Amino acid sequence: MTNPNTSKTALITGASSGIGAVYADRLAARGYDLILVARRADRLEALCAQLTKTHGIKAEPVAADLTKDQDLARIETLLASREDVQVLVNNAGIARLAPAAQTSANDALSQIALNITALTRLTQAAVPAFVARKQGLIINIASVLAVHSLPISAIYSGTKAYVLQYSRGLQQELAETGVKVQLVLPASTATELWDLSGVPLAALNKDTLMTTEDMVDAALAGLDQGETITWPSVADASLWDKYDAARAALFASTQAGKPAPRYNIA
Repeated sequence: MTNPNTSKTALITGASSGIGAVYADRLAARGYDLILVARRADRLEALCAQLTKTHGIKAEPVAADLTKDQDLARIETLLASREDVQVLVNNAGIARLAPAAQTSANDALSQIALNITALTRLTQAAVPAFVARKQGLIINIASVLAVHSLPISAIYSGTKAYVLQYSRGLQQELAETGVKVQLVLPASTATELWDLSGVPLAALNKDTLMTTEDMVDAALAGLDQGETITWPSVADASLWDKYDAARAALFASTQAGKPAPRYNIA
């Protein structure tokens, strides 16, 4: 990852701004050519021109709305057929933060379509090609809300919990294939997602807000250190180890074959 072959390409979704744009800059600095995917063609084209000039790499803009089947299918084809694509960054996502009773079906389904369906389909398109070449990297951007839910985040937290569990399952499946999966769980990060979510960026506690640059740099540092699960803002890494150990113990305790004694079932 640190010294990649310049013929290798990274495909990044949600790349026109925020976290995706920073990933584009950082991977370009590491010598990767880029395929940048987002809805806003003008922003993509400007970013590609800038990165090409700054880093001397090739950057290809691909305008696509990943909630639309036809556009999603085009990106699936790219991932399945382009042998130079060695990195997939599943960054595209959306949040609609409101109580479930006040969330329209369209808002609920749009979160599921982008945060779950698009991420899954693109990953499923990339994995066979990566496995066949015995190399590749998938970076899935989740959220700390994958392990926590707020009164306004039931749907969003549910989608990010899916990303967590899907990624962990993939990590086990691909352990001996040469294909790596990194799961990144950012906390509040200064992106445009907030102003579109229903909770304005200005309403957040600035002391808890991380810049996109710091988030991506921390995630890539974690990748370089061999992390498969990265919590960019968590100082005490043992907290995740304890959480995961408790989860494993809880799962092991379910394998009993009979109701727990507290239910007093004769």
